[in-house]
Amino acid sequence: MLRRASPASRAWAASGAEVSPGPGLAAFDVRQALERVRTSLPAVVQIVLAAGIAYSIGRFGFGHAAPVLAVTVTISSLGFARDARPRRVLENAVGVVTGIALSELLLLVIGKGFWQFGVVLFAALVIARFFSASSAFAVAAATQSMFVMLLPDPAGGPFTRSLDGLAGGVVALVITALVPRDPVGLARADARRLFAELEPALASLVLALRHDDVRQADAALDRLRATQPLLDDWAATLETAVSVSRLSPFLRRRLPVVAGEAVILRYLDLAVRNLRVVARRIDTTIGDGRRRPELADLVAGIAAAVEVLGRSFVSVEHRPTAQDALVAVARRLDPAVVLPGAPVSETVLVLMLRPLVIDLLMATGLPHDDARSRLAPV
Repeated sequence: MLRRASPASRAWAASGAEVSPGPGLAAFDVRQALERVRTSLPAVVQIVLAAGIAYSIGRFGFGHAAPVLAVTVTISSLGFARDARPRRVLENAVGVVTGIALSELLLLVIGKGFWQFGVVLFAALVIARFFSASSAFAVAAATQSMFVMLLPDPAGGPFTRSLDGLAGGVVALVITALVPRDPVGLARADARRLFAELEPALASLVLALRHDDVRQADAALDRLRATQPLLDDWAATLETAVSVSRLSPFLRRRLPVVAGEAVILRYLDLAVRNLRVVARRIDTTIGDGRRRPELADLVAGIAAAVEVLGRSFVSVEHRPTAQDALVAVARRLDPAVVLPGAPVSETVLVLMLRPLVIDLLMATGLPHDDARSRLAPV
């Protein structure tokens, strides 16, 4: 069946009008800007510290008057990317330094000039694409190579700038381990953002079933469809947190906790995918004037467990409580008991909740077979 259009979308379709953003959509949000600055402060401090160290090595250690590439390689290797794994930092540094060294080699062989400029830029871009899929990285590497071609030759002779670039890359990698950006805190923040969307979505599904409210079902489905970027962000920050915790002596003790949260994410991702399917089914089932309090109670039980699971990221003691709440729902997921004589569409909804509850139970730490054994037999 095709999904029922929301009232707003039906109105736009009927009018044939083109959707244009209002003035509020383009307005600058000061609160979001301040939050963006707050969450970026660890990265800002890390970049400033690393750039200062790289400059000091180039200026006072190597005696280079203007160690531009030591600083720029450090900044481009660290950057503001969510993926701040040491491996990514190393790949960026190696790629950029290789591009600088190749540029200096080509400069010795073919000299400076208009066509030489094009050859070096072409080579830098090709090498950058080889080392990384990031377009921003390719631009950064090409920029470093242009410094080699366009700036005056340094007093230190050939490969002086390669040495500066190497120092910058090493500093970036060391700072990643010794002065991490609190990747664990960033991962927790991503988890909170996800649960902040899941909880109202589940509440909307409960209202949709309890009051046969199509608008609530539409709202829940829209929220759940918008959670994929949140899951992707959380996955990226958790992967960074695991990688940095393995390398950093200051974060190694937190590695078991972070690895455990990565397991939660794996099964929560599956649960959210199942929940989207359930929401889609609810959206196409209701709207016939019938209330479904029994189904609403089941979803409300799942919603309560998800809310407690979200709180377990602050205090792990909440996790067994979430597991108990889910087990209570799992024991009721028998259509013949919950909805005796119900239509097939409602029976199917109960059956669709079973894999969802299994995924959530596994997110609380229960193995698959144990989670499955908690379900009511059908």
